[in-house]
Amino acid sequence: MSREELHEEEFKSRIDPALWRRILAHARSYRRWLAAMGILGVVMAAGDVVLPRVTGLIIDEAMHGEGVAAVRARVWQYLAVVTGMGIIVWGFIVVAGRIATGVAYDMRRAAFAHLQELSFSFYDRKPVGWLMARLTSDCERLASLLPWFMLDLFWGTSLIVGVAGMMLHLDRRLALCILATMPVLAVVSVLFQTRLLHTQREVRKINSQMTASFNEAIMGVRTSKTLVREEENLSEFRVLADGMFGNSVRNALLNAIYLPIVITAGSIGTGLALWQGGVRIGDVSLGTLVAFMQYAAFFYIPIQELAARFTQVQVAQASAERLQGLLDTQPEIKDADDALDDGLASGVHAVEFEAVSFAYGDGKEVLSDFNLHVGPGETIALVGATGSGKTTIVSLLCRFYEPTSGSIRINGIEYRKFRLQKLHQRVGVVLQQPHLFSGTVRENLRYGRLDATDAEVEAAAQLVGANDFIAGLEKGYETEVGEGGNRLSTGQKQLVSLARAVLADPAILVLDEATSSVDTETERLIQQGVETLLGGRISFVIAHRLSTVRSADRILVIDGGRMVEQGSHEELLRLRGRYHALYRNQFVREAEVRMLEETAEAGRVSACSMPTA
Repeated sequence: MSREELHEEEFKSRIDPALWRRILAHARSYRRWLAAMGILGVVMAAGDVVLPRVTGLIIDEAMHGEGVAAVRARVWQYLAVVTGMGIIVWGFIVVAGRIATGVAYDMRRAAFAHLQELSFSFYDRKPVGWLMARLTSDCERLASLLPWFMLDLFWGTSLIVGVAGMMLHLDRRLALCILATMPVLAVVSVLFQTRLLHTQREVRKINSQMTASFNEAIMGVRTSKTLVREEENLSEFRVLADGMFGNSVRNALLNAIYLPIVITAGSIGTGLALWQGGVRIGDVSLGTLVAFMQYAAFFYIPIQELAARFTQVQVAQASAERLQGLLDTQPEIKDADDALDDGLASGVHAVEFEAVSFAYGDGKEVLSDFNLHVGPGETIALVGATGSGKTTIVSLLCRFYEPTSGSIRINGIEYRKFRLQKLHQRVGVVLQQPHLFSGTVRENLRYGRLDATDAEVEAAAQLVGANDFIAGLEKGYETEVGEGGNRLSTGQKQLVSLARAVLADPAILVLDEATSSVDTETERLIQQGVETLLGGRISFVIAHRLSTVRSADRILVIDGGRMVEQGSHEELLRLRGRYHALYRNQFVREAEVRMLEETAEAGRVSACSMPTA
């Protein structure tokens, strides 16, 4: 997969406070925990401000001979503050863990729920790996940042204000030596902000591409091996890995330069204060000077922590943009404000396409001026070359997409008037490549109707002829099907899919190439299941094997997005048009295949019966 195919949005803006306010909204249900974190941060900052002052008083009182009792009292004060701060640190860990875990859970749940609402066109554009990166690493990065950023914001701000105030109270000249480095730190932060943000955005973008590449390579591993594509795949992946490595190194180097500059500026300020205090040792008590040195260290610690958190915010900005971008994506197909809740409760009696045209996102029209009226219980077969528009017709019927122009009516009502969920509940689709979920055969059958009893599940399997092969499995209905149903054959998965559709009991049934990938014997079983499904309901059947659609009420021949012929099997053969040519060519090919198989079988029999020398 090329990098162009793994499309990523480009974000160019600086850190956006409005975006972070929206990200913080995910933590709204944890307001009390965040408030507790803020209170603990302020109390911790107060303890940090008190400790140096107590230390200085202990030194001054001991030097001035205040007595053992006075010094002992100060020591107990010191121990009490330290013990309290230890308890607060324990509280930080508990509260931050609760917030991070809860926010990650809520973000993933919100993102996953939103994915269920998005239209098919969204999944046409986004690779699975891109989506996986949003729900895993991006959510985790943001959730782990929020509580500690909030802590450092409250604790750091309170400590800087408290320490600055205490230093100014003790000695303004020494305090100014420390505070003089603040403009330097501000300039450095501004200079590094854009570069850190750019490199981290590149890292997050390539990480999404790598995740998508991993997914595609694993899903297509059999194809890659059979076509000996390992070296080419590795070469394409190496391009992504090199890009990830280069941007990660640049980001790490910027961080390695940024934080030492902050530390160096702090050391210079502390050195100036120590020099001034040494020169004025007569005017400044030893206890005050010691306390000042501790305040100087405390003053730069929150600055360093906030600088580190600021760097992490740079890192997480890209994750925030991408996650919020996903959550802001609007489904292209959604319910109208006046949509009907129960418009299909009485069943489906008629389906009409009126002058329906459709074009995908590139603007190329794939269906043009399509008209069709389907009555109760009628089976419509769609035949034609690959890409002629057959699947587009049924996709529009299912409202996976909507017509570019024209209208589709069900029971005489424009189908946009129905709630999307209600419509999908009344439409059953059996795809050419059926998908099964990890779990047992019974669980996959029940996916068609979650409240179905075991007896109903087994009756549905019996109706479509799936019960025989299920009974032959090691654990019957409790057999695990594996990821994507990989422990079952294509035909077995198709039978399970048909039984699932029977259980759902749809009013409209769509069969999209349901027998194109199976052998003749399995096709016969599936055809029996299909006949059971078709009874009494409106059905649309797409098939390349024309032998499977001869019993349809009407056969539509689609070519270039238009209906060029329609009629029953016999009527179309008598017409001697496009369908007649398709049927004749397919019949000849099938006859040739049967003849070759019979010749090969006769040769094997002859070889086996030949006497040995």
